[in-house]
This record gives sequence, structure tokens and C-alpha cells, in this order.
Amino acid sequence: MQETLESRNSSQNHSIHDVIISGAGPVGLFLACELALAGCSVLILEKEGNPHSPLKQIPFGIRGLSAPTIEALYRRGLLNELEVPKRLKNPHSSAGQGPRRQVGHFAGIPFYDGDINTSQWRYRLPSSTDTSLVSEMEELETVLTRRAEALGVEIKRGLAITDFNQTADGVTVQSSNQSFQGQWLVGCDGSRSVVRKIGGFEFAGTEPEFTGYSTQVDIADPEKLNPGRNLTPRGMYLQSQPGYLVIQDFDGGAFHDSKKSITLEHVQEVLRRVSNTDVTIRALHISTTWTDRARQATTYRNGRILLAGDAAHIHSPLGGQGLNLGLGDAMNLGWKLAATIQKKAPEGLLDSYVAERHPIGAQVLDWSRAQVAIMKPGPQARALNAIVRDLMNTRDGATYIAGRVWGVFTHYNLDGDHPLVGHSVPNFELEDGARIGELMHDGQGMLLDFDLNSSLKTLANEYGDQMRYVSGRAKEQLGLSAALIRPDGIIAWASDNAPDYSELQKAAARWFVIQGSTIRKS
Repeated sequence: MQETLESRNSSQNHSIHDVIISGAGPVGLFLACELALAGCSVLILEKEGNPHSPLKQIPFGIRGLSAPTIEALYRRGLLNELEVPKRLKNPHSSAGQGPRRQVGHFAGIPFYDGDINTSQWRYRLPSSTDTSLVSEMEELETVLTRRAEALGVEIKRGLAITDFNQTADGVTVQSSNQSFQGQWLVGCDGSRSVVRKIGGFEFAGTEPEFTGYSTQVDIADPEKLNPGRNLTPRGMYLQSQPGYLVIQDFDGGAFHDSKKSITLEHVQEVLRRVSNTDVTIRALHISTTWTDRARQATTYRNGRILLAGDAAHIHSPLGGQGLNLGLGDAMNLGWKLAATIQKKAPEGLLDSYVAERHPIGAQVLDWSRAQVAIMKPGPQARALNAIVRDLMNTRDGATYIAGRVWGVFTHYNLDGDHPLVGHSVPNFELEDGARIGELMHDGQGMLLDFDLNSSLKTLANEYGDQMRYVSGRAKEQLGLSAALIRPDGIIAWASDNAPDYSELQKAAARWFVIQGSTIRKS
């Protein structure tokens, strides 16, 4: 399925793909899987010829997966393919057992599993997936690549997009001396997105406070550094494993933006200054820099050009929410773009991608900025840090912070009176042992009927293969009688009593099209 730079020829590619995706990182791959699952033809163009990078290796490539990401992978049958090296247990099963165990942090301030009151998360059932897992970036990309190829996605590596042009009917993409035709182009090509720049998207936000360093080094006297995360009067350093260092130097991002080479001498100078020690680095093996620059595209769509992941929003990696935010974009966009391509999209469906995901991105950027604000050197930040630390040492504070870090509170503001509307569907376990997440592998919507109401089955049948009808009692129903679930697992309508059929019809028409209906061209 893959084509290297050396093996490609200079002829024009005449096949027209439904979607061309720029970038074969986790976001681009997951989006491709969602589109191909729905029957779309997908081409991924990736500028790097080699998918393996030292920065994707342990521990640089370790990423925390949050609740929405874990649910998304589970609902597509991908979760069990990950050989998760470290598991942060579901608080439902771990809280109160054994010693206090750190399971996350906010601005370097830890929170612990035993302090989290999961009863406040009333819609997370014992059958729910974990709220947090730790996975390797390279392994996640391998799993997603394997699935994408199995679904027929074409991946071309060593091809960077150099230009493109869109018309009312499609997009022509140029890569060096090759061109490709697609109906849509999606930029999943990272913080320096070429698609975003050529596409004329405004990228608004705030400038950085620090330069961050991720390094692998040999240290002559490691005992001079404290283990773990250390906030100092001059910044922060983290020694997660011997020889692996993360440093934050509050220089306003000057070194990162200077594009200077990262030398052993420079890293040692920064480390000594931030740690206030005379520690000596003997060798520098791997190094990269980053900042807390926080920017977001003012819209994620320009005609037939769309953005997702870091191409749409960037922020500091504090708390590890960037990957999760991007995978959430992919899960939200995939089924909507597929329905638009296949003329199964109600009016405005694709626009709901921006309407739903842009506010989520803005929240994460502010969450990142808040962490930086209380990590800055100086008495004001230290005072804020102390207050937040006190709050996080309370049960309510730890529960709130954990819920935000793990995405438990993530939801969309959809029309509907029921409190579950806009939230991720709980992983109901039916009496026959089937679980809702396991019934969503095909990417269909679902009408869940706990009371075997024949009128609901009739309505589901009107939508053909867009909507699966699932009936039967559940072991724990949370008082529900029925629920309409979008392909991304978001509840679009719910009822505790006898269903209001007109309200259900209205909700269904907002997200699906009755089989055989004529849809206006998008």
C-alpha cells in the first residue's frame, strides 16, 4: 500500500479520490480509517519517507490517552490491538485500594487515584473503558496504519504537498512533479501545516513563555538532580528515567524560535541554570525543542479544505492533551465528511464539525495557558500554584482536575432536554452480555431501545444502513428507556419515559437522512 520516494514516477495521477489527507500521523491515519470504514476512497500523502523517529521511542513517544480517545478506539475494535505498556486503572476499580498512586498532574501538581470521587461521574458505568491509558506513539501509528491499509487506504510516503487548488467540484494537489485529484483535502500535517498556510486559514493565538527541551543524555553526576518533576525559581526540569530529561526555560520561546542547533553545551547551561546545580552532561544523544505557543485556526473549513489535529490548533504538551484533541477531531469529522460525500448528509452536517470541535479546542488551549501561568517563575505564580495545590488536595478538586485532564467532562452543546444529550454514550452492558461499544465497530449510528418499542424499530428501518436498531434490557440503564447515538458515540436524543416520537424524528433528521431521500449537493 505504501510507495517510497524512490519508487514513485513523475506521471500525473489520474484517479480521483474522495479524500486526500496530508499527514500520516495518528490523526490522519485515524481519520482515514473512519472514512474508509464508511466506504470512501482515501489517499494519504506523508512528507516523511520513514515513519520511525527516535522521538517516537520510549519515553519520548509515550502519550497519555484520555477517556474519549480510549472510547473511540474501543468503539472501532482497535483498543485491544494496543499492547499498552502502562495502565492507569479505571478509578471505578482502583480507588481506595492500596497506597495513594499518582495518576496525573496539572502544571506539575500531582493528583492521586484515591482522592477521586467517581460517583460525581454519574454516567460512567462499571463496564466503562478506562479513563486513562499510556501508549507508545509509534505503536499507535502502527496499529492505525495496519487498519487503514486493511480498509483500502492508499499511503504514499516521501511526498510533501507543495501546492493545491480547489474548485467547486474538487481539489487538485501538487507534490513536487506529481499531482493528485480529490473531492476533499484534509490537513492533518501538524503544527507547521502546509495545508493551513496555503489554504489561507487565520491562525490566531498567543506567543510562548518558554522553550521546552526533550533530551536523552548521559549525566556524569545524576545524583545532583532530583527525580521526578521539579519546579524551580528559574523554570522546571523533569527526570522521568535516568538520562531522559525535560526542561522548561522561561525565555519567551527565544531559543526555539532562533532555530539554532541544540548543542551539549547549551543544554548543560540551561539545565544548570534551571536546576541551580553544577550537573555535568557527558553526551547528548537526542534533543528537540518546543514551546507553549497557543494558536487555533479561526475556522477548520475553507470550502473543500478542512483541518484537524495540530494543523488546526497548537499548545504546549503539558497534560498531554494534544493527541487526544486531534483524535477527537478525526472521530467527529470522519462520519460527517463520509456522509457528505455519499449524499447522506442533512443540510449543515459538515458545518457542525467546526461548530462542535472549535470550542473544545479553545478550552484545551486555555487549559494549557492556565498551567503555564502557575508554573512561571515569580511570586505571583508561586502564590497561584500554592492555592491550586491546596484545591487539588481536596476530594472535589482532585475529581474536577482529573475529569478535565481525562476528558470525562467533554461534551457538545446539542439541542435536547435530556442531560445525556451531547455526551458520550455510556457503555451499557445488555443482558445477553453485549456491550454498546462493541456494537459500534461498523461505524453506524444506533437507536438503542431498552423497552422493545415497535415504533422505534420502524423509524430505525427508515434510515437503512445509517442506523442500527439495538433492543433489549441492560444490566444498568441509568433510568433510560431509549437513546439515539451518532456514529461517533455521541448521544443525539434520549428519553427516560415513553419516547416523544416527534422529538426523536426531529433529532434523527438532524444527523441522518431517510433512505432514498434526495440530498442537495454540498
